[in-house]
Amino acid sequence: MLYPFITVLAQSFSSPGAIKAGQVSFWPVGFNLDTYGAVMQNETFWRNYGNTVLYTVVGTAIAMTLTTTYAFVLSKKHLKGRKVLIGIAVFTMFFNGGLVPNYVLISSLGMKNTLWAIVLPGAISVFNLLVMKSFFESLPRDIEEAAQIDGLGWYGIFGRIVLPLSKAVIATMVLFYSVAFWNDWFAAFLYLDKSELFPVTLFLRNLIAGASTSTSEGAAAAGTTTELLSANIESVTMILTVIPILCVYPFVQRYFVSGVMLGSVKG
Repeated sequence: MLYPFITVLAQSFSSPGAIKAGQVSFWPVGFNLDTYGAVMQNETFWRNYGNTVLYTVVGTAIAMTLTTTYAFVLSKKHLKGRKVLIGIAVFTMFFNGGLVPNYVLISSLGMKNTLWAIVLPGAISVFNLLVMKSFFESLPRDIEEAAQIDGLGWYGIFGRIVLPLSKAVIATMVLFYSVAFWNDWFAAFLYLDKSELFPVTLFLRNLIAGASTSTSEGAAAAGTTTELLSANIESVTMILTVIPILCVYPFVQRYFVSGVMLGSVKG
């Protein structure tokens, strides 16, 4: 796992000639910051980086709100129509309208060139929904019954009992959704026409391919040379894209193994 990442990191700080000659493995050869400088001095890059942060934060917040509430409802076996609601969700895992109908739908709803075109189509991942539903089903009924005896309604049980006990699965789903929104460039490629609305992943994609799949155009967009772009722009792209996720992961990882249910039920 570490070897390819370290290699890409070393290439991002190496000279184009060393990369082309295959001399870079673990350590940078011909230390070079020109590509980082060319990209990071570009105002459009920082604007698009801010867009990515916005899309990720808003998209993750909406996705978690919808996923947790939907999963909590589906976890109640006494709910009338529960199987129908599960079937609706599962159906979308296997069937969808296709690329063209989705594009027509987003355009007809007036969401093209807006934030909603990025965050709403992927608001619910059915896989995440089913995982969270299974987790909610595993919570002891004794806790909810005790809360009902104390006078809590379903909203109170969900907000004051279920969510605090679900930190592990919530943290995991936040990471999944955040990574998905952060790395997504295809939705922006389809629904956004204005460069000031692009996420950073689409900006960096255009540096490689260019607006018309031309490397020279991508180099012009970065304000650098074609040789420099073709030699190590890919590695710089990967590093700049993955850094925020690497910074967030250590704060979320501890919830993956924590025993949130330990001691929650007293016998």
